[in-house]
Amino acid sequence: MTAFMNSDKTYDLSNRKVAILATNGFEQSELDSPFDALKRAGATVSIISIRDSAHTIRGWANGKWSEKTIDVDGTVPAMKADAFDALMLPGGVMNPDKLRANSDAVNFVRDFFEAGKPVAAICHAPWIIAEAGAAKGRRMTSYGSIRTDLENAGANWVDESVVVDQGLVTSRSPKDLDDFNAKLVEEVFEGVHEGQHA
Repeated sequence: MTAFMNSDKTYDLSNRKVAILATNGFEQSELDSPFDALKRAGATVSIISIRDSAHTIRGWANGKWSEKTIDVDGTVPAMKADAFDALMLPGGVMNPDKLRANSDAVNFVRDFFEAGKPVAAICHAPWIIAEAGAAKGRRMTSYGSIRTDLENAGANWVDESVVVDQGLVTSRSPKDLDDFNAKLVEEVFEGVHEGQHA
């Protein structure tokens, strides 16, 4: 059986489909590590991007462009939240900044919240959640430099490695990936949350 071991519990995501929304400039580790954790748990994972990204996207690692490219499985608005059980948003600075300026990407994110589906975001990726109007009243964390942006969007910002609020998982940076991945897998396993909202 393919499954992900999280402390004393095992999570089997073999019947779950997860979208990772990203474009050029994502933080490489913040896509690769959650992708691997989801795959180990048995999830079907698709890389979704915006039309400007063509067929591949390139990450940012160690202060420069990564040599590795990632194949894109589909782009918004053609891809719909209805086709997935959960959404994961890697950070970096360029990636979420481009995505929050793209109405198709923002609508894609908002649709997950409106359906009550789990959403996970790390580093600067909560910018997109704020743009989608889904940060208000939520307990969240992020990279420290966007704290004020999230608070201005109505979030209750806290400085913790990972924060879970009714299906919304947020973390601060690559150093928190172990905690982030564990909660990401757990929330995807749990599925729709009534308290998740846009």
